[in-house]
Amino acid sequence: MRTKNDRDVGDVADSRSSTRGLARSSLGGDFRRMWGLLELSPWRVAVAVGWGVLALGSGLGLAALAAWLIARAWQMPPVLDLSVAVVSVRALGISRGLCRYLERLATHDVALRSMTTARTSVYRTLAGSDVWLRRARGTDAEPRSAAPLRRGDLLVRIGSDIDDLGAVVVRALVPIAVAVVLAFAAIGLLATISVAAAVILAVALGVSGILAPWLSARAAREAETAVRADRAEFTAQALTVLDHAAELRVAGRLDAALTAAKKAGERAVAAEDKAASHTASAAAATPLAIGASVLGALLIGIAIYGPNGGSPGAMTPMALTILVLLPLSAFEAVGPLPAAAQAITTARAALRRLSAAEAADPRRESGLRELPELPAGRRIAVVGPSGAGKTTLLMSWAGLFDTPRPDTTFFAEDAHLFGTSVLENLRVARGDITEAEAEKALRAVGLGDWLDSLADGIHTELVGGAAAVSGGQRRRLLLARALLAPARVLLLDEPTEHLEAEDGADLLRALLDPASGLVDPDRTVVVVTHQLPDEHRADAIVHFDASAQVTVEYRADSAPRENTLPTC
Repeated sequence: MRTKNDRDVGDVADSRSSTRGLARSSLGGDFRRMWGLLELSPWRVAVAVGWGVLALGSGLGLAALAAWLIARAWQMPPVLDLSVAVVSVRALGISRGLCRYLERLATHDVALRSMTTARTSVYRTLAGSDVWLRRARGTDAEPRSAAPLRRGDLLVRIGSDIDDLGAVVVRALVPIAVAVVLAFAAIGLLATISVAAAVILAVALGVSGILAPWLSARAAREAETAVRADRAEFTAQALTVLDHAAELRVAGRLDAALTAAKKAGERAVAAEDKAASHTASAAAATPLAIGASVLGALLIGIAIYGPNGGSPGAMTPMALTILVLLPLSAFEAVGPLPAAAQAITTARAALRRLSAAEAADPRRESGLRELPELPAGRRIAVVGPSGAGKTTLLMSWAGLFDTPRPDTTFFAEDAHLFGTSVLENLRVARGDITEAEAEKALRAVGLGDWLDSLADGIHTELVGGAAAVSGGQRRRLLLARALLAPARVLLLDEPTEHLEAEDGADLLRALLDPASGLVDPDRTVVVVTHQLPDEHRADAIVHFDASAQVTVEYRADSAPRENTLPTC
């Protein structure tokens, strides 16, 4: 049997194997997969790169023109000779800030659009993958590749991992393209003055734009290997404590859970500190390269200028000034590249984790058998022992493993209650629910006395969401939300759990009786439960036995009639 420690060790191994996989796959292949997952628009990316080139190009032109203006002003020419240069300096200064602002807008527009697309795609894929089946039906003998994903793991995948992919656009893709264009432009401009100085600048830009990012990527790879697993473990442990603090305290395990979360956080911080040495080396490479380039350009300029500098045919003072000052502006383009390398490394590891979650197939890896279709009838009960596959069956009928079926809604037993008003929590099912409809539904599910006790009635805020109500009240609220949904087919997963036995039985009878008035007789209601009450009015009962075999039993006085699920 897999213990918690086994799972933790496996989680660490998964994170580290995903990072080791970076060396086994090509950078170009990963970029193509990122581009496909993010569904980046080529013309939007091109617009962002264009604005970036104009922004840093304005800075490069400003540096060259300002250097020329300083040296030319030293010669004290007529002021009108400098008017064009003065106006151009102002124009470049304004255009630099304006183009930078537009580049930020365009880049973040691309990133946010792509992250929305990727998050939607991952949500849809996870909804149809076998991670949910493994969470519900995990076996002791299942391999590591089929191990269940905890809520913290899923939170990392659909949260920070997609954020890491989106950051590639802002921190890597656009800055790299801009840096390449500006580096060649600076080298070409300097080569018109001195080829030797241009060669030195090219070498220095190589150190700052290639060596420094390589060191930065190495640091990020080490940090990813050591930190990500501990961060994921910290997230999982923190969620466990936040969600189940009361149960853990009763079981005497709260301190242990807090300690585990604290140690995971401490391990992550220690690993980050250890990996920071390469980050420091990468950070030092750029200033060293700038100093070497400026010093080399200065020495070459002094040698070329010589005693005849400024005379006809020799180097002019303006050219000498440009030769020395231009490299300072050229490095502005390659400055973000170490951070870009870190973003790429982190994003590649995130891509592997997302791919691993998306690769699972519900009917191949989980061993899921063929499930029966929805039986005929308007009131259907699904009964059986825990872990037999009742929830999986409902999810299958809802189309959550392939194409979601319209007019069919699955209501999970652990559906979320938001930290807002009672009314807004019910409007999750249908946005136009009136106060009268909401109050009627709450009283229908047995929450009338509770509603009357609330200071602000249906507008009372549920501070903390589910923490503001008891387990039974939460079930009744979720059931009221389900009853208000517009779907024709309601799939209810254990709606009476946490209720007192007699109250739960009465509610089940009402749900399974078309004449009770709780649910419209023309709607189909499917209820998962462990125990059917006596004198229920279910048209059909789906039985799961201990070996997960399924049989369907129809009520003797109920004539089977077709109950086709809606299809797209």
